Amino acid sequence: MTADHVFAALASPARRELLRLLREEGAQPAGRLAERFDMSRPSVSEHLKVLKDAGLVAESRRGRERHYRLEAEPLMEIRDWLTPYERFWRAKLADLSMLLDEMEDDDHGRGR
Repeated sequence: MTADHVFAALASPARRELLRLLREEGAQPAGRLAERFDMSRPSVSEHLKVLKDAGLVAESRRGRERHYRLEAEPLMEIRDWLTPYERFWRAKLADLSMLLDEMEDDDHGRGR
């Protein structure tokens, strides 16, 4: 699955909430997940399908129920893609912190 599919799947707050539930509470049937949302069960199922198509959840059948579990691998790939940007912003924030410290030292040196 491509990063574009993962980012598109993550664009929806409902899908991010589904992932949070699966992360925090573990695998569960679609019906139990649907109970947590103020939307129809078919709408929740459609969100689960998008997540499945993006490789973010896996589906298994147990009798008549479909159970979903989190698949974190695509998120690791996104994290790897984002890491250089995190380093960029950490460096910028460190530079800003040093500048603010210098400005504070200058203010104290002037008797303020």
